[in-house]
Amino acid sequence: MSRKLTRYERETIINFNEGDDMASIFTYNRAWQKHLEKRLGLKPTMDNGFGGRAYEIDKKRIRPPRAPVKLSAEARANRANRIKALHQKPNLSAQTTIATVKSATKNQKLTNTINQQLRTMK
Repeated sequence: MSRKLTRYERETIINFNEGDDMASIFTYNRAWQKHLEKRLGLKPTMDNGFGGRAYEIDKKRIRPPRAPVKLSAEARANRANRIKALHQKPNLSAQTTIATVKSATKNQKLTNTINQQLRTMK
């Protein structure tokens, strides 16, 4: 008898104990399954036939949850400005332009010197 599971019944369980080095993950969630298989290279150890799969993973690879970072209003504004600056087109400063001109002049002088040496060798 095939029956469709409710969203409440489709769960993800991460289980490990202090005595074992391995943890087990059982999930119905397709995004988790794809991540475990494609990104982490794990193979399912069990498939229950209803969409749930079990995996074994080294316990060291499971990280405990972190507390959210609390930023002040000033820090949030600074972060937003940095992100905005990253998405804008680069603006060439006067120093960058001068350095480019100097580099081009130096390369032209080097090319002229090499050409003169080649002429004298003929």
